[in-house]
Amino acid sequence: MIRLHPRTAFLLAAVIGTSCSGTPPTDPGPPVQTNTITITGSGASPRNVEVTAGSRVRFINNDSRSHNMASDPHPEHTDCPEINQVGFLSPGESRETGNLVDVRTCGFHDHDNPNTGNLTGKITIK
Repeated sequence: MIRLHPRTAFLLAAVIGTSCSGTPPTDPGPPVQTNTITITGSGASPRNVEVTAGSRVRFINNDSRSHNMASDPHPEHTDCPEINQVGFLSPGESRETGNLVDVRTCGFHDHDNPNTGNLTGKITIK
């Protein structure tokens, strides 16, 4: 039987827990020109969209659980309040952001799962 010092055991458990968490990298990939973001059990897709000024973006929840989509940063949600209009989506629901009129880049995340990388992304308004 191998005995580990309590600190070593704790650090080992933390490393194993982190590496098995299933959270993918936070890089949202290259921008896609679309006004629709679909949420599934795998996360949001696409996670990097580009829209024209004045557009709205529709979030569709095709996952079996609810999601609460909001603007960055967490928990203030102040960067792009138009995203906050999406809010809580039950499975099967969809909702649009407000009109995205200011040219800028807005980050989004699931408020209830803010550290889940595959539920984060950005909307670039051009």
